[in-house]
Amino acid sequence: MLCVSCEQYFSTIDRNKYIRKRHARSRNYVSESDVYKLESVPLDFGDYHPLKPITVTESKTKKMSRKGSTSSTSSSSSSSMMDPLSSVLDGTDPLSLFAAAADPLTATASMDGIRKKRDKDDNSAVGSDFEQWSSKRSEILSRYTTTEKLSINLYMGSEKGKTTTSGSAVSEKVRTRLEELDDLEEGSQKELLNLTQQDYMNRIEELNQSLKDAWSSDQKVKALKIVIQCSKLLSDTTVIQFYPSKFVLITDILDTFGKLVYERILSMCMDNRVSLSDNFSPETVNDTAKETCLNWFFKIASIRELIPRFYVEAAILKCNKFLSKTGILECLPRLTSVIRGIGDPLVAVYARAYLCRVGMEVAPQLKESLNKNFFDFLLTFKQIHGDTVQNQLVVQCVEIPLYLTLYSPAIDWILQCIAYRAPEVLLTEMMERCKKLGNNALLLNSVMSAFRAEFIAARSMDFIGMIKECDESGFPKHLLFRSLGLNLALADPPENDHLQILNEAWKVITKLKNPQDYINCAEVWVEYTCRHFTKREVNTVLADVIKHMTPDRAFEDAYPQLQSIIQKVITYINDFSLLFSVEKFLPFLDMFQKESVRVEVCKCIMESFIKHQQESTKDPVILNALLHICKTMHDSVNALTLEDEKRLLAALINGFIKMVSFGRDFEQQLSFYVEARSMFCNLEPVLVQLIHSVNQLAMETRKVMRGNHSRKTAAFVRACVAFCFITIPSLSSIFTRLNLYLHSGQVALANQCLSQADAFFKAAVSLVPEVPKMISVDGKMRPSDAFLLEFLCNFFSTLLVVPDHPEQGVLFLVRGLLNVIQDYTWEDNSDDKVRIYTNVLHLLSAMTQETYIYHVDKVDSNDTLYGGDSKFLAEISKLCETVIAQILDHLKTLGKEETLKRQSQLALCFFNTILAHGDLRNNKLNQLSVNLWNLAQKHGFADTKTMVKTLEYIKRRSKQPDMSHFTDLALRLPLQSRT
Repeated sequence: MLCVSCEQYFSTIDRNKYIRKRHARSRNYVSESDVYKLESVPLDFGDYHPLKPITVTESKTKKMSRKGSTSSTSSSSSSSMMDPLSSVLDGTDPLSLFAAAADPLTATASMDGIRKKRDKDDNSAVGSDFEQWSSKRSEILSRYTTTEKLSINLYMGSEKGKTTTSGSAVSEKVRTRLEELDDLEEGSQKELLNLTQQDYMNRIEELNQSLKDAWSSDQKVKALKIVIQCSKLLSDTTVIQFYPSKFVLITDILDTFGKLVYERILSMCMDNRVSLSDNFSPETVNDTAKETCLNWFFKIASIRELIPRFYVEAAILKCNKFLSKTGILECLPRLTSVIRGIGDPLVAVYARAYLCRVGMEVAPQLKESLNKNFFDFLLTFKQIHGDTVQNQLVVQCVEIPLYLTLYSPAIDWILQCIAYRAPEVLLTEMMERCKKLGNNALLLNSVMSAFRAEFIAARSMDFIGMIKECDESGFPKHLLFRSLGLNLALADPPENDHLQILNEAWKVITKLKNPQDYINCAEVWVEYTCRHFTKREVNTVLADVIKHMTPDRAFEDAYPQLQSIIQKVITYINDFSLLFSVEKFLPFLDMFQKESVRVEVCKCIMESFIKHQQESTKDPVILNALLHICKTMHDSVNALTLEDEKRLLAALINGFIKMVSFGRDFEQQLSFYVEARSMFCNLEPVLVQLIHSVNQLAMETRKVMRGNHSRKTAAFVRACVAFCFITIPSLSSIFTRLNLYLHSGQVALANQCLSQADAFFKAAVSLVPEVPKMISVDGKMRPSDAFLLEFLCNFFSTLLVVPDHPEQGVLFLVRGLLNVIQDYTWEDNSDDKVRIYTNVLHLLSAMTQETYIYHVDKVDSNDTLYGGDSKFLAEISKLCETVIAQILDHLKTLGKEETLKRQSQLALCFFNTILAHGDLRNNKLNQLSVNLWNLAQKHGFADTKTMVKTLEYIKRRSKQPDMSHFTDLALRLPLQSRT
């Protein structure tokens, strides 16, 4: 129930008397603009500019502060402050170090940052231009796979020597550990057979985890056993095609072991919790750490088998730094010589690759051992064609070309290490040594893969000559040409050799019968062709690809390579008029028969067009081709297409539409939009863009005619308006339709199409009742009231300048909209209806002015049509009565205790509306404003600061000319406290 006092507030209003007088105050918009505009002040910027980057300087001056003071101890203009304690202590906190003395785990953790920094420094000798082994790992694992069954020996553990008494002698402890090592030969292993490749990889990962667990639980001997056992697996070549992947998996474990040992010894070097410097010398290492380091090398030296002994020692090669300055320098040649004892050439070359990898990590400056490894490999290269290897390949049914590819990762890595920052003389020597070997295709391929692209490109014709001399049976020539093409994609050969290089390569490529071999090579050489030749040569290459890939639909197995070719062509040919003049380009696109791949290619082309097309175009070749491509993307949309995919496709098509311009040929432009509408009807954002584009076209026509349409241009503008009016109803989003009706109506009004503008506005009014209570926004359901309120406010602003129809009643659009708002079902806890009515009062107040605040050029608004007629003003007053009655009725409904806060806010909002737009010399209106002021404060929900500022504003207004009545009003507006 509404309280008695509130009833009194509302009963003081005699509505009939109130509306008989004009209640909207007269406004002189020009003078108000002059009074309230900001005063311009000349500024001398000097060197300052708001877009210049700000230079921040930090003051070095420090001042002492009193104890307990909260002031800063240093002045700085920087927002981030340095901690003075950290700078003094150089990052070491003595309290933390003292606490760590009692906790070995803390001590280990405190080493992490130091280790990371040292590891970074160790690798600093190898620059970022050196491709790390980790980047090759995944490629090797994915390339060298097998379907055959694999076997593995798993360490099962031993119970020997696990329980010892505290009084055990040192010799007993040593004897026990040696016995544990001997367990490897005493049946403590279990062989697992018939493992798939994935099972094998899982077992290796289990061993890696077991190594870490054993180390963390201080079972160092067990950890060593696991590493030895894993190293032994590298001597097994029973499934030879899987060997490169096995090497990657096993060396991961070796790397883990080497890191654990190094960090263990490093942690023992801390003296009084101070770690070694980054470039420590062996003299600074304490005896305990040295003894432990030697102990590890002695343990490894006792391993009986060559391969595990070599790999484990290579894994901890870095630990030689603790013993002597020349330790690594002495070990690398010795380990290089040890590899000569490995009989299997495949096992030996991977052992050399691992030694080169470790050598590059710990001593990249020692190039001699790298060269020695490569030269040793060259001396044993003939073993590949020996009886032992050939018999092994026969047993495993492996062809020699496949077997040779197994060497590639190892040789590529060795040569990469050698070629890194190597002088031209050395690279030339390597090339000459390869020439001396018969059937040197494998080495030649590795040279082209490992050496710098500039080195290869400068000697392209020499390499082509070497490729011609290679034996086709051992290593396919097309792979060599592919490797050469990869280098030429990165570096340019001598300009005089461009054409000869292409001819020599393409002679070999075009003769390939296997479509997969052909496309793998052609894909690489297309880039070379695009870089150095014209569209004629590009067209020839594309024609040759079509010729090879069309028979038996071979293109279906080569979509990735064909996509790559398209990508390279559009990367180098950015002029789309030139691109589409390449005769075979569109036929090349026809090979993409699979819809998903075809759409991806079309998206790629459209992205390139939007990125590189700087100016709008009307080229019929470009338009027809891109319309076909956009149509392909559009037709791929179905009920299962994701919304994100639809948005992406629509954005690409819209980007194309925006780039089409026929200049002053507006009729041709409209015809293009009509055709586009028929082609892209399933993508709503495209239809929205077309409507905006047509509206823009109508406004450009108006601009050209300077608002004075001829009979022809008037008919054309009406055609544009008709396009929009027909297209908008096909959209599903109701707020998109509402906004487009409003926007298109504004365009029609600007072009003096009054009846068409009325049709748009009527359609918008009739659509308002269909607005649902909840709408989807970014995938979430949200109330629609706020969106409807925003639209209606924009609509009211437009209705001010819309002239009344001669056959309709006064303000027929405003009345119709008010009826719709009245009948609309609003949320019970929403005040949006009253906020809309408040905005209607703003509109009606503006309509009573002799001259409106804004107009549409060459369109007479109601201020001109009615000329301040008393009947017109009376109609506005009646509408005001209706609106005010609705607002007051709503305020009455908010008299309950739980809605008093809303009542206070709305009362103050209504008060501000009257204050801004009402003529307060009207006694009834004046009294209404006082009642609303009191109602806003009645129950203590009004914000005191807001009320005070409002009252101050009224007092300032009272000092202006013709505003003396505000003085009396201010005296009648008391400020009430919350209490």
